[in-house]
Amino acid sequence: MITFLHQLESNCSLAVAPGAIAIMRDLTYLVASILFILGIKRLASPRTARAGNGLAALGMLLAIIATLAGAGSSALIWAFSAMGLGAIVGVFLAVRVQMTQMPQMVALFNGFGGIASAIVAAAEWIKITSFEGPRDQSALALVGIASLIGCATLTGSIVAAGKLHGSISGKPIPIPAGLFVNIALVAVAVALIVALPVTGGALWALILVILIASALGVTLTIPIGGADMPVMVSLLNSYSGLAASAAGFLIFNKALIVAGAIVGASGLILTAIMCKAMNRSLANVLFAGVGTADSSGTAGTTAEDRIVKRADPDDVAIMLEASQRVIIAPGYGLAVAQAQHAVRELADALTKRGVNVAYAIHPVAGRMPGHMNVLLAEADVPYDELLDLDQANPEFDRTDAVLVIGANDVVNPAARTDTASPIYGMPILDVDKARTVFVLKRSLGAGYAGVQNELFFADNTLMVFGDAKKTITAITAALAEL
Repeated sequence: MITFLHQLESNCSLAVAPGAIAIMRDLTYLVASILFILGIKRLASPRTARAGNGLAALGMLLAIIATLAGAGSSALIWAFSAMGLGAIVGVFLAVRVQMTQMPQMVALFNGFGGIASAIVAAAEWIKITSFEGPRDQSALALVGIASLIGCATLTGSIVAAGKLHGSISGKPIPIPAGLFVNIALVAVAVALIVALPVTGGALWALILVILIASALGVTLTIPIGGADMPVMVSLLNSYSGLAASAAGFLIFNKALIVAGAIVGASGLILTAIMCKAMNRSLANVLFAGVGTADSSGTAGTTAEDRIVKRADPDDVAIMLEASQRVIIAPGYGLAVAQAQHAVRELADALTKRGVNVAYAIHPVAGRMPGHMNVLLAEADVPYDELLDLDQANPEFDRTDAVLVIGANDVVNPAARTDTASPIYGMPILDVDKARTVFVLKRSLGAGYAGVQNELFFADNTLMVFGDAKKTITAITAALAEL
């Protein structure tokens, strides 16, 4: 297509060719934008998510082709070299990164988007300030805006990835007078962005914007606890889209404007959905400092002098075989143990025995939006067996057994009963309403919100301690011997 456009440009008259190229480019951008929208629409369902990802990728390919059409040979060499390098890095990461590392990888992808927009802004600043003549004031302001959002997204994403990876403590790290510090940083950054056109794009002003934005990304993210990190990841995704849109306005690229706006809006909508799922406001997530690192309890039978009942894999297998309906409620422990394939094997074994098996997925289970869906999709779990929060809760009353695998806060009944709990009011999976609940967990440790799970001590709960993958494999083996 690029070759065709080059030939069209060279063969047409000077009066017609630029207009024809521009029309074809705009039409291609329009098609790409439609594909972006359709792709995101299909990402809303696990059943169509792969097709949606393919549509969005096709849209991006068309946008790249349209952008490169008409470029000189030297520009094409630089562009294809950069894309080739990026493709190599992308394939390497896709192959090497473990599923347990996917949340931090997603966080870093947001940061990559932010720094890409900041680099575009820096390149445009060089172009504008190198031109001898009047400065484009609106363009200089956009340079500042793209740099501010892009650099803040980068450093915020690095901190988020560090917290998810464990290299930075998952506990909230409060900054003294943090709200006022952030307001002051934003105010100074805005003043500098205003100063950029006035000073003709002074280098010192741009450098200060970059430094303040980088600090702002850290001060916004570091106080947030691990329990709220999935919300922060989706918010950073929105930031990266806004940065891309600002860069699009800066270089007059319609596809980048539309794509950035779509990502920014969808990220913000996802953030609102996740906040609703936790019954929290965005301000509370950003400034309340709820959530701790994973706490470690002692693998045993008591916590706070309260008695829990235990079961072994053989007990679980016997009760599961006698059940008519079983629901599996996965959490981050499923990802840590890499137990998704073992869970699928257990579900298949139960299905062969006539047991109805389904999966209850909480919106904030795991450490990134859709974390459990991704894991279960990797194990080829049928999409029609996945139930969201609203679909699953009415089912628990008529469910014989629930397997809670590594989930904690999202199944804690204290969210319904304890007004003093930091998770009070958060919609949870009502697993405690089932006839029997098996909790597969390494210990009685609290979850990411730092509160003890009342489910552990319920009369209908049996704790099965140990590594989730080994436990599930043992249950499947015991089931085969019945």
